[in-house]
Amino acid sequence: MSNMRGNNSRSSQSFRLIQFSLALAIVSAGTIFGQVTSPTMSVTERLSASFASVAKSVEPAVVSIDAKSSGPEIAAKGTTPDDSDDALELFRRQFPARPVYAVGSGFIVDPSGYIITNKHVIARASRITVRLDSGEELIAKVVGSDDETDIAVLKVDFDKPLPFLKFGDSDKTEVGDWVLALGSPFGLEKTVTAGIISQKGRETPYSSVFQKFIQTDAAINQGNSGGPLVNMDGEVIGVNSQIATSNGGSSGIGFALPSTATSYVYRQIRENGHVRRGYLGAGLDSVKAEYAKVYGLADANGAIIVSVRDKQSAAGIAGLQPGDVIVSFNGKPVVNAVDLIAKVAGTAPDETVSIEYLRENGQQMDRKSAKLKLQERPASTRPMDDVNRDKPPASTPGDEKPFGLTLTELTPTIAASYKLDGKSGLLVKEISPQSDVADIRTSTGEAALNEGDVIQRINRKDVTDLRSFSEIAGKLKPGDPVVLQVTAYDPRTKSSIFKIVQFTIR
Repeated sequence: MSNMRGNNSRSSQSFRLIQFSLALAIVSAGTIFGQVTSPTMSVTERLSASFASVAKSVEPAVVSIDAKSSGPEIAAKGTTPDDSDDALELFRRQFPARPVYAVGSGFIVDPSGYIITNKHVIARASRITVRLDSGEELIAKVVGSDDETDIAVLKVDFDKPLPFLKFGDSDKTEVGDWVLALGSPFGLEKTVTAGIISQKGRETPYSSVFQKFIQTDAAINQGNSGGPLVNMDGEVIGVNSQIATSNGGSSGIGFALPSTATSYVYRQIRENGHVRRGYLGAGLDSVKAEYAKVYGLADANGAIIVSVRDKQSAAGIAGLQPGDVIVSFNGKPVVNAVDLIAKVAGTAPDETVSIEYLRENGQQMDRKSAKLKLQERPASTRPMDDVNRDKPPASTPGDEKPFGLTLTELTPTIAASYKLDGKSGLLVKEISPQSDVADIRTSTGEAALNEGDVIQRINRKDVTDLRSFSEIAGKLKPGDPVVLQVTAYDPRTKSSIFKIVQFTIR
């Protein structure tokens, strides 16, 4: 019993210490905003007062956005292109296209009237109305937008300086920090919700390589898009952009684009009207543990070139080839494909950069260096769905199935279609859902291996026929790494591309 009392006593002291520390932090926050809380206030009351101070300081710079666009044209029932124009015109007069309204949020970042919001809020809008905290309504024009980050910059004209928000440093935020989300969910203006940062660097099924979100449990709903996520200093540390939901409402999982990415996009749009990003002109995949083991690398870092899209691209001019592994960019180590894309995109086009890369030479990986002049990243370089992929013929009894793959040897016709005349390989005819490779994804989120792909090498050994491949595969045991070099057909370019598939035997 005495030990229990002692433990209870120490626990009580620890709890009081935590209460005191939290209260001290809240008093400090209140002092920042010119509000000194009373020592007699409870911890909850002090926290509430701090939230109120932040909201009061931020709200004047938060705006509601109404984006109006024309509804789709509706064709008259029973009319065809051959029907008379008079009949179609009569129908249009009776049933005119109705305008479509999108409601969102934004915030002012410059007293002259520059506003940040999400691009999807104002996409296809023919008229954008911004409602200020004071109630005035202003017509906004689009300065520019960025598909990759879903950020748009608007401009309104007003007869006096407008209240505005400053960017904070999202890199300095930590999981557990208090944040407030402001905006107009469901058109309800001046709404404030509180929560904490749940995680950083989150990716979603709809995100690009330039969207590494701050996740928060502060309630974010439709209409909050484009509004600010602010810290307890009233600084913008994110732009509310997406929610994870099963019913269209808040599930306590919201995503905000960090302020570091947002401020960069904003400055670029102010200066250029769009975002200028460096471009290498190469398809990339990441070095994983399996690749590092098979190729004898010291660690699983680097970006593998799987394609060079154009001989006149920066990568093409520098002589880079599929299979090369870029390990350094301007003296900084490359962690993976996404890291390299970010480094390249964050460098101005036309700038000359230095890279170091590894190239296979027999059993060696030679280290090489090159200087290349970056080009400008096209407006959209996201991979397209392989909607035109031709399915290989159905499997037949006797087909080999190593790793859960149904494989068959190349025929002259298939080899010619892949421009592999005179070369060997195995065509992937089916992939079992229970196979080791079924769920593997590339750095861009696509399936690593697909039906119709051709396997040409396994663990640095050429694939000559089914028997040789099966012998190699049969010697591998659970826990062993596998690296496949694969040729696939790309319907975008109507040509063959090179891929690396990495996995571990289960």
